[in-house]
Amino acid sequence: MPNGQPLKKNDGRMHIRFWGVRGSTPTPQAENLKFGGNTPCVEICTPAGECLIFDAGSGIRGLGQCLIQEVADAPIHANVFLTHFHWDHIQGLPFFAPLYGANNTVTFHSGRTGRAVEEALEGQMAQPYYPVDFSQVAAKRTFRSMDAGVDLEVGGALIRPFALNHPQGASGYRIQCGDSVVVYATDYEHGLPEYDALLLDHARGADVLICDSQYTPAEYKTHCGWGHSTWLRSTALAREAGAKQLVLFHHDPTHDDHAMARIQTEARAEFHNTAAAWEGLTAVL
Repeated sequence: MPNGQPLKKNDGRMHIRFWGVRGSTPTPQAENLKFGGNTPCVEICTPAGECLIFDAGSGIRGLGQCLIQEVADAPIHANVFLTHFHWDHIQGLPFFAPLYGANNTVTFHSGRTGRAVEEALEGQMAQPYYPVDFSQVAAKRTFRSMDAGVDLEVGGALIRPFALNHPQGASGYRIQCGDSVVVYATDYEHGLPEYDALLLDHARGADVLICDSQYTPAEYKTHCGWGHSTWLRSTALAREAGAKQLVLFHHDPTHDDHAMARIQTEARAEFHNTAAAWEGLTAVL
């Protein structure tokens, strides 16, 4: 589990850490302690020391506390990339401590999903849902909508959004620092050829492929159309794309540690270098 220790920075490498790996709803239960119960949040530190955050599920709370401890009184500059605005991907944002520091800067990025970024985020903190209005937080906030297929350079990283098949739309992200590539593709359902081909194209040669794997193949039979994929489909994608490592992500709320361990074992039989994401998992590229 995350212990509040900051990732190394400015060492010329890309560092990744998982703060939330669960889909749909947090699951703070004893039987989920190994893999974790927080909803999606992944931190990437670029070789230049820039903090990139992918999704703002409940896992972003712990990340925010870590960033505050790391910098002491120094300003925090964070970039938050949102895949979409479903509740499990933004619900931790009101508890992201850097938002309340006057010297801090937080830039929110999102693909074009039919609603302005600022408008979508303001809604969950409006009365009577939260005691602090989003417009009143102390940090300087910037909002950017990104066009699919167009690279954005942040802290030496090139980030390219691409469309995913998900109800109301979602964006995946391809993050490249030098020769290292991470692909973040959560909240995605396979089966539509144009979207499958787009994901495959962006995932080719990825060092780390983080992929929606919410369901088992048996579960998917009764969840077709819900906007999520299976671990078996993820392993097939990793093989076809020539990815070096596959990370299963967005775990179903009903999958406890025993279920996740079984899924990981079965997935490794299909694609050896597979890990089911757990809170505190780190990688260095």
